[in-house]
Amino acid sequence: METVYFDNNATTKVAEEVLEEMKPLFCELYGNPSSMHTFGGQIARKIRRAREQVAGLLASDPTEIVFTSGGTESDNAAIKGTLAAVPDKRKVITTRVEHPAVLTVCRDLENHGYTVVELTVDKQGRLDWRQLEELLDDDTALVTIMYANNETGVVFPIDKIAELVTGRGVIFHTDAVQAVGKIPLNLSKSNIDLLSLSGHKLHGPKGVGVLYVRKGTRISPFMLGGHQEAGRRAGTENVPGIVGLGKACELAAENLEEENSRVKYLRDKLENAILEKCPDSRLNGDKDNRLPNTSNISFEYIEGEAILLMLDKFGICASSGSACASGSLEPSHVLRAMGVPFTAAHGSIRFSLSRYNTEEEVDYTIEKMPPIINRLRELSPFVAK
Repeated sequence: METVYFDNNATTKVAEEVLEEMKPLFCELYGNPSSMHTFGGQIARKIRRAREQVAGLLASDPTEIVFTSGGTESDNAAIKGTLAAVPDKRKVITTRVEHPAVLTVCRDLENHGYTVVELTVDKQGRLDWRQLEELLDDDTALVTIMYANNETGVVFPIDKIAELVTGRGVIFHTDAVQAVGKIPLNLSKSNIDLLSLSGHKLHGPKGVGVLYVRKGTRISPFMLGGHQEAGRRAGTENVPGIVGLGKACELAAENLEEENSRVKYLRDKLENAILEKCPDSRLNGDKDNRLPNTSNISFEYIEGEAILLMLDKFGICASSGSACASGSLEPSHVLRAMGVPFTAAHGSIRFSLSRYNTEEEVDYTIEKMPPIINRLRELSPFVAK
């Protein structure tokens, strides 16, 4: 078996259908969508179609879709654009388990005179959204809370949180990069003001994303310089990426049932077998309220990096947490926030599946994992011999 790819929360394979949609936009249909001529006009129509496809997946209006360069830009635009629109308010509320694209921005705001409050999670990574009630006040400009955690897959009660926050007159943003395409979203029935997504997390291309901006939401443009995206994001559009993202969203909508049935079955089979066959292992996160593709397992007394290296020898790709934190020797900030013991946090592995994974790949990984864990335990100085 050449490659078993269980690192889909880091990035995904571009779907063949997506690639086929993108190909003509490089050398055949290369016009600028802002041009007055017919050649450019046909490109503008393709962007409009992609906007409709994204809106279809989110159950939103196409006019609420702003194309960006990816999830990180969308998060930055949501946070900084909101604060620029309400300069008299100086408080931001987020959580300790956000992706660095949100958490780093929020912590930097403290250097600029903002008060940033980070909500805690329990040992299963669950957020008590009711603690927000006493923290919301007249100085709160923005609440930004992820839809689903990228490391554990834990899904937060975002619709309830959005209702609470917007009911107090505060703008609410959610980083839904990991949720979109894996679980159903219906923004037409939600109070979410701003939502971020990224193409490469749902079998679309890298370098393209979306910021959903609900009609009437106060937000200043993050990128200035041109009229593109109705004046909300300047810069010549990444047309191949946008068209690819549109197709990826269309496919994601068609495959939501598979994500929540077959993919979940494969995830559970892999997870249950590893927990059964590998002593001193534990699941990190809420077993029930999480993404159907994600499993985060800790193995006591051994390093996650060592596990990944040995898995790699068998062609198995997994992760020790967020791809944006790879190379760091520090244990995951998410697992630390959950109170996972140090000896387990360092031995954490994330398996994240997709609709392209097979049961054969799961069986192969189940076969290889126990000998890897046993071998590393034999070498570990922390295990009694």
